[in-house]
Amino acid sequence: MIFLFPLIALLVIALLIVIKSADIFVDNLVEIGSLVGISQIILGVTASAIGTSLPEFGSAIIATLSGSADIGVGCVIGSNIWNIAGILGISATFAGVIKTNPQGLSRDGIVTLATALILLVFMFFGDIGKLAAVVFIVVYAFYLRTLIKSQNQEAVIGIETHKNGAPANEGSFLSKLKSISPKTYVWTIIGLIGLIVGCRLLIYSGVELGRTLGIPEMIMGLFTLAIGTSIPELVVTFQSAMKGLHDLSIGTVLGSNTFNIMIGIGVPALIMNIPVEPLSLTFDAPAMIFVTVLVLLLIKRGNKLTRIDGIILMATYISYAVIRIGILG
Repeated sequence: MIFLFPLIALLVIALLIVIKSADIFVDNLVEIGSLVGISQIILGVTASAIGTSLPEFGSAIIATLSGSADIGVGCVIGSNIWNIAGILGISATFAGVIKTNPQGLSRDGIVTLATALILLVFMFFGDIGKLAAVVFIVVYAFYLRTLIKSQNQEAVIGIETHKNGAPANEGSFLSKLKSISPKTYVWTIIGLIGLIVGCRLLIYSGVELGRTLGIPEMIMGLFTLAIGTSIPELVVTFQSAMKGLHDLSIGTVLGSNTFNIMIGIGVPALIMNIPVEPLSLTFDAPAMIFVTVLVLLLIKRGNKLTRIDGIILMATYISYAVIRIGILG
């Protein structure tokens, strides 16, 4: 019992590091994006989503290489369920409302749902192997290409609506990048490093606490590791919502879920076949698809998540956890 106290202390310290790092990361990332003309939603589903998803990706790789691929898959699926039902639920409940861009939601929401369905299809055929890995990575590359084209179109529209009607010169984007203070880049990197280090400490302390308390490996992946590695998304999404950066908030979650599946499972599957646990196929993956459809339907009603919607999402996650841990085991 005495060994629990150092682990709990480490958990608290790691959480404080993550919270402060996320604050630094969000503020500086938004500053860079606004100065170069990148929209919040695209900033969210790319830089913010990938940055905050590195702990899940690293955990999946480490779990696969150490022969515990079940933990890696559980971490990804559990993280995606938590991201939507838990993180968006908490953020909407405390922020009161999270608005979103309907165009961005249609694009990124559909991709998030599609990647979950693609994963479920491959799980039906047994182990997730190299074929699935190639499909995942190609789909993600195509998605990034679509985002780049979308951003370019937004830039063209911005030029056409310029108040003087004067076209931007070819070096405008580079000049904008150069106009950003080097300190902003440095602090963005520091914030990201802080997120990664803090989450590594969170994962270690969380896993050790789980083992000390006798929590099974799959449950550890679905809940302990999933929630621990998703702390960056929670803090970034929550703080973005509280600051009124709604598109960044939702974009981070949707982009993170897409990255978790396509890269978080795709890259480890290139290394070795990832086994599929029966309960993951029959319950966890369908639950992930269900919460994805649920949040898209809730947002679609008024292009926003309200406090009531947040409570519904949190209740959904609690129900999932109770059924998975208390009934199915």
